[in-house]
This record gives sequence, structure tokens and C-alpha cells, in this order.
Amino acid sequence: MLLGFITQIQDSLLLPKADTVAQGIVASPPQQIHLIDMLKNGGVLMIPLGVLSLIAVYVFVERAITISKAGKLPDNFMAMIRDQITSGNIQSARSLAKNTYGPIARMIEKGIQRIGKPIENIEKSMENVGKLEVYRMEKNLVILSIIAGIAPMFGFLGTIAGMIQTFFNISITSDITLGTIAGGIYVKMVTSATGLIIGIVAFIGYSYLNAQIDKVVNKMETASSEFIDILQEPTR
Repeated sequence: MLLGFITQIQDSLLLPKADTVAQGIVASPPQQIHLIDMLKNGGVLMIPLGVLSLIAVYVFVERAITISKAGKLPDNFMAMIRDQITSGNIQSARSLAKNTYGPIARMIEKGIQRIGKPIENIEKSMENVGKLEVYRMEKNLVILSIIAGIAPMFGFLGTIAGMIQTFFNISITSDITLGTIAGGIYVKMVTSATGLIIGIVAFIGYSYLNAQIDKVVNKMETASSEFIDILQEPTR
């Protein structure tokens, strides 16, 4: 009898452990959302969003390289221009500016071409060249601005279209569960998230490039003022 009592106690102690192990084996691991799967399920509007993202990356990289090159200028460039002009070697100064890459050098070259005319005319000519160079640096930047505005709209459009489809299916189907509704909604919201991300990145890139252009413009204004001072030095 004692042996049977002990056996019952052991069974009662072991059963919960066996149940716990069985539950652990039967319980399914939590599901995870994979990014690639979400993008695939986003719908047809993910295609224009992908195209917009590629265009934004291309424009940003191309403009960033161009603006970076435009801002580079040899440290002794203006000093060499000063030496050539003050010594009367106008042609040498013009050749130096012509053989130097960048909007600053082109602006200075235009000023050298106008030497001998009134200072106001020289300043006006250099200002016109400067405006043209700024326009060249800002080329295609409007594309980033447009993408920053329309990418979120494409995303919202995809979500709205998906919601319409989801509720239409609900209206014609009697077997509806909360999981079915939630699954359809979260997939359709992928386009909104994607559009917002593309728009934010495009806006940041647009703002960054504008800031870099402003730096180049400041260098151009500094060089222009220094050049005018060089022209006025011999008359002092």
C-alpha cells in the first residue's frame, strides 16, 4: 500500500511537468514580419514608389558630386590673381582663371575680361555669371522637392485603395474574422510608410544640397569682393 501511495504522489508531481513540456512543444513560435514580404504585398503602387526612390538617389548623388566640385578652389588662387594683376600681367591672370575649374574661377575670369571698364560694369558682369553658375548648381534640385511632396501622396493613395478593397471584400463575405480584417489593413498601410520614408529622405537630401549651394555662393561673394579690392588697389 505504501508503495502504491508513493507511486501516486510521483505521478501527480510528474504530470504537470509533462504537460508543461508538451505545451512548450505544441506552442508555435511568434510570427515575424519580413520586410521583403511586406514590400511585395504593398500593391501595384509600390512600383512608382520604387521608381521615385531610385530617381531621388540618382539626383542626390549626381548633384552632391557636382556641388562638391564647384566649391573646391586652390588656396592660393586669389593670391596668384592678385600678383598677376598688380604686376600688369592681365593675360596671365585671365589664363590662370580660365584653366582653373569651378564657378568661382569662371566668375573671376569674366571680371578680368572687363578690366578697364567702370567698376559698376565689372561687378554687374560678375554678378550675372554668378547667377548663371548658381542656376547650374541648382539644376534638377526641383526633382527632389517634387518627390518629397508626391511620394507620401502615392503612399496614402495605395493605402486608401487597399482599404476600399478590404471593406468591399467584407461587404460581400459572410465569414469575416478580426484577423482577416487586420491582416488586410496592415498590408495596405505599407505603401503609406514607404511613401513617407521616401518623402522624408528626399526632403533631407534637398535641404542638404541647398545648404551646400549656399556655402559655394558665400565663397563666390567673398572672391568677388576680393577681386574688386584688387582692382582698386593700384588707384589707392
